[in-house]
Amino acid sequence: MSRVGRKPIAVPKGVNISVSAGHVGVKGPKGELKRDVPAGVTLKMSGQELLVERADDSTPNRAKHGMMRALVANMVKGVSEGFERKLEINGVGYRAEVAGQKLNMALGFSHPVVFELPKGISAKVDKNIVTLNGIDKEMLGQTASKIREIRPPEPYKGKGVKYLEEVIKRKVGKTGAA
Repeated sequence: MSRVGRKPIAVPKGVNISVSAGHVGVKGPKGELKRDVPAGVTLKMSGQELLVERADDSTPNRAKHGMMRALVANMVKGVSEGFERKLEINGVGYRAEVAGQKLNMALGFSHPVVFELPKGISAKVDKNIVTLNGIDKEMLGQTASKIREIRPPEPYKGKGVKYLEEVIKRKVGKTGAA
């Protein structure tokens, strides 16, 4: 039995979960999320807890069991608390600013980079730290990854866009002529 899959999901006050054939919807104070439930996995409400069960012990169903429990738990946390991801911009002249649903960045290219934020993701810039917020953890991580890949950090001076908690292994440059 999956250690992750067998743990019940606690449903906080103000969060409603609707389970229908092949679909699950989670509605809370921050918004609403929907997801398809794969075959071989079922969801059952029991009081203020949601249980994820699988049809049998076949390998595909065992794999879906823990994954579906984690996805639904992230949906519940997202609509009740939300998620946050921070990116740090390092480099002389590197900066970012938010204009509506667009993130305008100067990252050392000959032109400014305009990144269109997807629906449901909001950004805030404080000095050189970009804070992304949203209720969908999957979309938030994907958006942060796309912003980072515009100018990933380089190992010599550490210039570029990196996750706040990321540690860049620095390399020693040339030593020069002796």
